[in-house]
Amino acid sequence: MAIAAGLALSVGLSTAACSSGQEASSGDQVARVDGKITITYLQKQGDQEYFIGEAAGAREKAKELGVDLKVVNLGNDANKTVSEVQSAIAQKTNGVIIVVPDPAVGPQVVQTAKDGNVALLTSDDQICTTGPDPAACDKDDLVPRTGFSGRQMGQEVGKRAAAEYKKAGWAAPDTRVISAWKQDVTVCGDRVDGAKKAFAATVPGVKNIDVPTDNTPTGAQDKIAATITANSGVKNWVIWGCNDENVMGGVTAMANAGVKPANVVGVGLGAYLACKEWQSAKPTGMKAALFINGKDVGALAVQTMYDKLKNGKVFPAEAFAPTTMVDQATWKSAGVTCN
Repeated sequence: MAIAAGLALSVGLSTAACSSGQEASSGDQVARVDGKITITYLQKQGDQEYFIGEAAGAREKAKELGVDLKVVNLGNDANKTVSEVQSAIAQKTNGVIIVVPDPAVGPQVVQTAKDGNVALLTSDDQICTTGPDPAACDKDDLVPRTGFSGRQMGQEVGKRAAAEYKKAGWAAPDTRVISAWKQDVTVCGDRVDGAKKAFAATVPGVKNIDVPTDNTPTGAQDKIAATITANSGVKNWVIWGCNDENVMGGVTAMANAGVKPANVVGVGLGAYLACKEWQSAKPTGMKAALFINGKDVGALAVQTMYDKLKNGKVFPAEAFAPTTMVDQATWKSAGVTCN
């Protein structure tokens, strides 16, 4: 999973304006906190640029609200997830915000939080109270979430990919779309599905190839390299996926296979890796990316948890932060942080 001045909405307003409007009951039995509020923010892949920004946004908002905040990097360790929730409860935290490395731990996380009488809110990725797969979960059994609208994000990616396709003057028989994502992550499926539908609505007839990955650049690169080899007759490629990692891996695989940047339309999701391709004037297959600001999500999550603990406000089922599309000409002015 760093926003521009034009998108700099206050998080308090974002909660009201960007919420889906639905309400969910997670943590309803948790009493209001009269004194100092303590929140624990557990993140997968805490060293990734997006999540670094998310932690920074959470810390800024916590400081503003006078909240004690502890941020923990879970890495990709699903086993660590439950033990860190238990640890947070033992340390008398009032609320847990979590980005799970694996949604399969969802029911155990929910039960642990319930037993410890702490409020639970997810960030970015969904978890289910009743089963390991959020995609198979009844809506009422999903834990409330802050983040982005996966389907809406995907639609923006698909629209931009279609625009780039038309701009290049490609023909459907010569082109393939690669959709790359970790297929057990619900929000990833929403993003890819949104991209597919938006693209097909404007550009019918282009065949799609689904490529399962682990959502890392190297993982995506390996899988997409094999896909290129298996489809050697394809001239032009469109690449999208769950995140920048998938698209960056695809763009790298294309370059290694000798596919020219002019024959690749990669549309990233995050912009934190895409921007690295745009730091020079060198042509690249990464044509655009949807800028998602982890900082805004972290701040929104803390505000949402604070409102629950301090004022008894019911969690919205989902609360969304804003996004914007950027490219080589606009990423700097949009405020993308590129380290």
